[in-house]
Amino acid sequence: MKLSKNKLRTIFFILFDIGISTASVFIAYLLRFDFSIAPQYFIGLYITIATLIMIRIPLFYVFNIYNISWRHFGFKDTTKLINVVIFSTVILLVVTYFLRIFGHIVIPRSIIPIEFFISLFFILLLRISKRFYLERYRKNALGKYALVIADLDKANSIIRTLDSQESEYYPVAIVTDINEKVKLNGINVYPFEEFKKVDIGFEAIIVDEKIDLQELNAKIDLPLSCDIKVATNYSDYQANFKDISVEDLLARHPKDLDKDKIKNFVKDKVILITGAGGSIGSEICRQCEKYGAKSLILLDHSEYNLYTIMESLSDSSIVKIPVMQNITDNKLLEETFQKHKPDIVIHAAAYKHVPLVEENIEEAIYNNVIGTKNVIDLAIKYEVKKLVMISTDKAVRPTNVMGTTKRICELYAQNVEADTTEIVAVRFGNVLGSSGSVIPKFKKQIEDGGPITVTHPDITRYFMLIPEACELVLQAAAIGKGGEIFILDMGEPIKIVDLAKKMIELSGNKTIQIEFTGLRPGEKLYEELLINESDTKTEYESITVAKSTLYDIKQLNQDIKELLLAKDKLKKLKEIVPEFIHKKNL
Repeated sequence: MKLSKNKLRTIFFILFDIGISTASVFIAYLLRFDFSIAPQYFIGLYITIATLIMIRIPLFYVFNIYNISWRHFGFKDTTKLINVVIFSTVILLVVTYFLRIFGHIVIPRSIIPIEFFISLFFILLLRISKRFYLERYRKNALGKYALVIADLDKANSIIRTLDSQESEYYPVAIVTDINEKVKLNGINVYPFEEFKKVDIGFEAIIVDEKIDLQELNAKIDLPLSCDIKVATNYSDYQANFKDISVEDLLARHPKDLDKDKIKNFVKDKVILITGAGGSIGSEICRQCEKYGAKSLILLDHSEYNLYTIMESLSDSSIVKIPVMQNITDNKLLEETFQKHKPDIVIHAAAYKHVPLVEENIEEAIYNNVIGTKNVIDLAIKYEVKKLVMISTDKAVRPTNVMGTTKRICELYAQNVEADTTEIVAVRFGNVLGSSGSVIPKFKKQIEDGGPITVTHPDITRYFMLIPEACELVLQAAAIGKGGEIFILDMGEPIKIVDLAKKMIELSGNKTIQIEFTGLRPGEKLYEELLINESDTKTEYESITVAKSTLYDIKQLNQDIKELLLAKDKLKKLKEIVPEFIHKKNL
């Protein structure tokens, strides 16, 4: 059976400690008797050696001396080792006393302190030898030079963890929110502002799990080439480390997420979710389950998507009803409203993939506009309390058909005569990992060995994690009174080429190339979330309300009818949405 590296290291040190203890006792006797040991003392010498080994080796094992990292041996380890050697020597002193009284075996008392200093010297010398050699002659062998970013207590746990195992990381500096420069375990501690002024070479960063990576990146500009780990699960001055994903780096964590507001909105309600099997819809389903909905009506035209979301919902106390329908079939859709009488409708069904929509304009108009109109009209007819429509940043000054259809849906939601139904739209950008988004695409390209294809070196997009985006959708819906278009704060836009570079770095395969393929039909360099500067804040910083756009509802209904019949649908789209500038080929 092949032994692990840690077991081999333990056996190595046990054998050396046995040798050191044996040699130190023998040298102590030689020094005590001027290098001429009388025969009558040999039995005492052998008993001292055997006793010391039987005491010291088990104590080293019990007190985890053999778990100390050889190459990271430090001050705390030295203190611990000295204490255990003193303890073993005290026990040896007691044993020799009893041997003298009851066994009439004389072991000179001066042997014990002599042996103590000799053994301690050689035991420590062995432990520090590797670190001394590596630091003096092979510094890179200590591991990747790591920057630790955490408060002092957490940093101490991280460093102790690195020191107690054969870690590939070697801490060279600590950065935290303090007002003065200090040291921790011999490592310099810097305030963030002071750290920016010093030149410290590091290849890795270990970050406390509570630190927001995006905020940290804004403070010290994390290098793309860095190996970043997140420290988690602190206990007994120890920590665990987990790899980060590109989602972790880009994730934006809203500070004002009001879970009580969401719970009050969702709890004990009958909720109909259209597009329930899609990226957004499925997460909305999970959030509604989490916050205690009474029942979920899961509507999707895809059998596979519907099966998948049904399988992923685990709370058996919540009624879950799968409905395989298309929102464009108004007759069947009305039967669903009539049968289940939902309190809340969350409309997430849509064709959203820009290039595909550009190639299927008529189908996209029918699905997105007529489908949404059907859902809204039936929600009003069956007195649904609140309808939430998922919109997109592409609806702002649209350059493609998909964004324009979504803008028409927004106009309809804002201007329809809603009676008692409160209708709101929620607009946000890309969500990390959704179907058709760049991250799954880049991951597949990396797995295939590259290249990663980016449409333009300057293209940027907003990003948010799906769960957080969906929670904010529900929060926005909870505060809506009807007629609002809510805009979620997506943070700062991210350059897609930087995202590609980071994913290549995280993959470890630096041979992968990036190719620029040119903007696709309908694609624009920069997405926008606001239409003008008159948008107003809500009680939550993460949620803004766009200014209302008035559009006579009779005229809008007529325009939609004409859109369906129009031969030149692009021209009619521009009449309904004047700000639509179609960028078919760029």
